[in-house]
Amino acid sequence: MASERFYRRGSINSLQSNTSDEDMVEIAGAPLDFSLADDVPPLDREPEKEPTVYNGAGMNGASKIMDFFDEPVPGVGTYEDFNTIDWVREKSRDRDRHREIASKSKESLCALIKGLSDAFSGWLVMLLVGLMAGAIAGLIDMASHWMTDLKEGVCLVGFWYNHEHCCWTSDEITFEQRDKCPEWKSWSELLLNQSNGAGAYILNYFLYVSWALVFAFLAVSLVRVFAPYACGSGIPEIKTILSGFIIRGYLGKWTLIIKTITLVLAVSSGLSLGKEGPLVHVACCCGNIVCHLFTKYRKNEAKRREVLSAAAAAGVSVAFGAPIGGVLFSLEEVSYYFPLKTLWRSFFAALVAAFTLRSINPFRNSRLVLFFVEFHRPWHLLELIPFILLGIFGGLWGAFFIRANIAWCKRRKTTVLGRYPVLEVLIVTAITGIIAFPNNFTKMSTSGLISELFNDCGLLDSSPLCDYVNEANSTKTIDNLPDRAAGKGVYTTIWQLALALLFKIFITIFTFGIKVPSGLFIPSMAVGAIAGRLLGVGMEQLAYYHRDWVIFKGWCNPGADCITPGLYAMVGAAACLGGVTRMTVSLVVIMFELTGGLEYIVPLMAAAMTSKWVSDAIGREGIYEAHIRLNGYPFLEAKEEFTHKTLAMDVMRPRRNDPPLTSLTQDGMKVEDMEAIINDTTYSGFPVIVSKESQRLVGFVLRRDIIISIENGRQRQDGIVSTSIIYFTEHPPVQLPDNPAALKLRAILDLSPFTVTDHTPMEIVIDVFRKLGLRQCLVTHNGRLLGIITKKDILKHMAQMANQDPDSIMFN
Repeated sequence: MASERFYRRGSINSLQSNTSDEDMVEIAGAPLDFSLADDVPPLDREPEKEPTVYNGAGMNGASKIMDFFDEPVPGVGTYEDFNTIDWVREKSRDRDRHREIASKSKESLCALIKGLSDAFSGWLVMLLVGLMAGAIAGLIDMASHWMTDLKEGVCLVGFWYNHEHCCWTSDEITFEQRDKCPEWKSWSELLLNQSNGAGAYILNYFLYVSWALVFAFLAVSLVRVFAPYACGSGIPEIKTILSGFIIRGYLGKWTLIIKTITLVLAVSSGLSLGKEGPLVHVACCCGNIVCHLFTKYRKNEAKRREVLSAAAAAGVSVAFGAPIGGVLFSLEEVSYYFPLKTLWRSFFAALVAAFTLRSINPFRNSRLVLFFVEFHRPWHLLELIPFILLGIFGGLWGAFFIRANIAWCKRRKTTVLGRYPVLEVLIVTAITGIIAFPNNFTKMSTSGLISELFNDCGLLDSSPLCDYVNEANSTKTIDNLPDRAAGKGVYTTIWQLALALLFKIFITIFTFGIKVPSGLFIPSMAVGAIAGRLLGVGMEQLAYYHRDWVIFKGWCNPGADCITPGLYAMVGAAACLGGVTRMTVSLVVIMFELTGGLEYIVPLMAAAMTSKWVSDAIGREGIYEAHIRLNGYPFLEAKEEFTHKTLAMDVMRPRRNDPPLTSLTQDGMKVEDMEAIINDTTYSGFPVIVSKESQRLVGFVLRRDIIISIENGRQRQDGIVSTSIIYFTEHPPVQLPDNPAALKLRAILDLSPFTVTDHTPMEIVIDVFRKLGLRQCLVTHNGRLLGIITKKDILKHMAQMANQDPDSIMFN
């Protein structure tokens, strides 16, 4: 009875306890539909009535045996935190729900209307997700632009205007000097009444770094205190969640609020990070919150993940102004289960999000694209050679970055550095600000830098990048300038860009992974854009001075506009982003939607594929897969191939010399026996067999469901004591009249667990786990239970076969 009291007192609390690394079965957590069990009979069949059974109450008479199929029990069928959902069960429940709605809709008009509203609710969810994602993205864009400019000065006519908007209304500026207007004052002009000189420079320098430190400190403090899950990119965790893993709170309202605020602060601090990756996390938070308003999504984890896949597409849509690219990104990169219905709804969500962002018009340019380009000449076939060289550079940079960043993150996890996240953020911010300020190309925002590098120089451009020597007798139009000799400003910017390239390459390694929201898309694109612009300027000057070379003959005539350096920057940006993330199709579509450069798809494709081939030759993992493995998440990558010749018997547990497999018998165990097994083990579920002698498999039952069912049985059924028999059969076992009441738990038994034989090749087992989303399968031989294989067992086995640490898989 002591053990019974211990169990009963701690049973519900024990559901939140951590399971050990040796758990045999994985379970997962989030509220689901409790109304149906796994072995629900057809809707038109009535459950059989139970025969009368005597309990130990003597003359109190018979007590009705309680079946949890008759009445739903709160908690049964739900999942715990840091565990995996049962895709098969969730999809089966949704099919049962659909069948019930379809049958009831024929009975009355009210039921028909209810069925129609259920069918329409999916589109309504997509509409709400798109509206929320677009509105939040517009708010983030406007706030980050204003706060970024706040580090350099303030607008006198309205402090809420950023530099560009402040000067738009001025009547005292020219087009060439459009960024200099009397309404905008730098801090030195405001405080010292001077814009030049050592004192003004030092004050602007000091305030630039100070503002950056203030923004970064606020960001990391808010994340640490209110929402620890708001840090980082979020895409590795989103991929893991979409594969069926449960991380409670990761998509909650506090995470959404804090990530929105701190993303603005982090981007404004000038750190080498972007807001595009975190916007995917923000959009998925919106999707998760909206799901709680609709029962069919709130109570079914598989249905909820369909919404989250569409939300990820909406996130990329508002991040880049690329709705089609967002759908392809969700399909190619983050989604685990992506049926055709989800494709349509993702397209709708991305469309609504893009339309909402366009209505807000945060860039005030009446365009949705982030970096609009307008190149005036087509590319030539021979230019594929430098485009492929950029692809090689992108692949090498991607592989180098992944290895260096993962090594630094491991060091952060295993050293004292990880204990002081605030100090680390402030140090990285201070170093970034101090080094970035003297160089105009690192001082400006990363998005502004990319836009500058993509630009095709015209006669009216005042940027140093466009300081070319103009021929006095040129008759060309502004939009069709010939290749020109580089002026002094171009040569100066080449050195500045080379230093900016080295700075961006190394500082991004230490920035990605700190405890603030940090995206990797824009920093990666910046590295590629700088390298591409440098190569483009070099090719342009070669073509100008050496038109008689073989590679330029026939297509680059004197006075012609042969080379477009901005195009090289665009191709380089795609190459580096592809090298880091290993995206291909979605990357190319995002890039041409991002820039409006539809006719340059072939160069983008060539660079993206070359980048992927080179980076894959060095290491197969992209940055997100590498961080998933670093964090030990149970993610079964669909892109990996298992080529080893091992069998199910080599991976299953128990292995040779291990204790025998813990199992339950279908009708011979008492409540106290079940409680003892639960208290003595940490397994998340148990196979149910006919008897210990036969070892014939009956089904599978989850530990969480057993605990909740016994607790509810004691509260709601008379006569349930420690010596009560528990049975999983249709009819109760024969008992003596003075025995206590029996407890029927057949409703929580999975009567169709997935099984394989001991000689099944592991490549087939792994394929089944991937395609069905299994958490575990049972291993049999001639119908007799031998062992069990869980998702964690498979991941550990794959790690061993790849000569990696199998203990890095930390979660079920």
